[in-house]
Amino acid sequence: MPRVRRVRGEAFVTLALLNIFVLIAGFVTLDMIEARPLPASPHPVTDAEGVTSVDPAASTPADPARVADALDDPMSASGLGDGLSGFVVDGLTGETLFERDADTAAVPASTTKIATAIAALSTAGPDHRLTTEVHLGPEENQVVLRGGGDATLTETSDTAAYPQVATLEGLAESTAEALGSKGVESVSLGYDDSHFTGSRTGPGWKPTYITEGSTAAAHALLMDGGRVEPGMSTREADPPRAAADAFAVQLEEAGIEVEGEPSEEKASGEVLAEVGSAPVSGLVEFMMLASDNNMAESLGRLAALEMGEEPDFAGAAAATHQALEGLGVEGVDLSDNSGLSPENRITPRALVEMIQLAGDPEHPELDAAVTGLPTAHATGTLAGRYSEYSASHGGAGLVRGKTGTLDGVSSLAGTVHDQEGNFFVYAFVANVDGATGPQLDTFAAALSECGCS
Repeated sequence: MPRVRRVRGEAFVTLALLNIFVLIAGFVTLDMIEARPLPASPHPVTDAEGVTSVDPAASTPADPARVADALDDPMSASGLGDGLSGFVVDGLTGETLFERDADTAAVPASTTKIATAIAALSTAGPDHRLTTEVHLGPEENQVVLRGGGDATLTETSDTAAYPQVATLEGLAESTAEALGSKGVESVSLGYDDSHFTGSRTGPGWKPTYITEGSTAAAHALLMDGGRVEPGMSTREADPPRAAADAFAVQLEEAGIEVEGEPSEEKASGEVLAEVGSAPVSGLVEFMMLASDNNMAESLGRLAALEMGEEPDFAGAAAATHQALEGLGVEGVDLSDNSGLSPENRITPRALVEMIQLAGDPEHPELDAAVTGLPTAHATGTLAGRYSEYSASHGGAGLVRGKTGTLDGVSSLAGTVHDQEGNFFVYAFVANVDGATGPQLDTFAAALSECGCS
């Protein structure tokens, strides 16, 4: 049996930082489109020297010519050439400030998760929760653990973790109570992973994605994103069975004897107990900050189920297309929802439009797609970038963006403030051998230092 697990992942810590950071250098920014502030706390700024307080509403609109001039040198120095595309708009007015092949469909890598976030939030809603259930089994004194796609499910709780997640410990305690009321003290255990259908790996996925720890195979029943231990990249060979083994340990701890080994079984009987995930808004923020691939595939399948599609790779992609088309977004063609597939295509214009939608006051249900964006040199996948040792350090605390990386692909899309109070929404995508995130960081940093009014 596996050892007891605890949630210690960096992604949960960085998500907590979004709510507890105190602004430094006297700089207060607005971090939503059309000057709408974050709902819980100000946008975190760290290590951004010389920043002064500004009033975005009073700033002079940015000049497209000056924006182009600011981007010219870093783009030329990047050496990315014809494989680089980008789009920048004024975050308050929506005016186009810069475009370079903005309507060219490119491999987006993990910026795909912006589309996934919007699809899940718009179809299921920000308050929906994924449930993991225990059913009475078809055999006497049998229970069946059924997965509902919660990739954040863990074994035991860490009361300091944010967000609080569903645990097998809590589910076992509720199950033991329900069994006790029926006079049952000993059970056999089945497990059901059938909530998702189809292939466990996406179109074009490299076989090494799983062995190197980039993702687990797509499962509805898994614990800690299919990791062998929380915070580790190594994945279980059989995530559903690993979750069932851990649940057996917790049932024993709760006073229920488990006979034999867990076996695959279809859940069909009475629901004895269930635990719910964090709301979809929290799952989206977690996915965006950590760029968690398993959470992305689960949220894509949630959208599929909400839209009446099959909960597999094709159905999730189709549901995402439908959701975006219903919101007026074109230029998105997906094969998976995590961005691991090199068959995905998104235009820079579509990436910007999706971020604009997420910050639109008319779509408050989409907020988490923006509040979950990592912050330069502070949170999530940007925590290690824009450091004082980098050429992009001027953007520390001012740039927020969803990152993306595959072989020959680098992408960055999000929001940035400059020191005059201008607010930009941007997307940069490089489909060039050797393209790296730090190259794109210099473009966003140039916007933060622009003075483009």
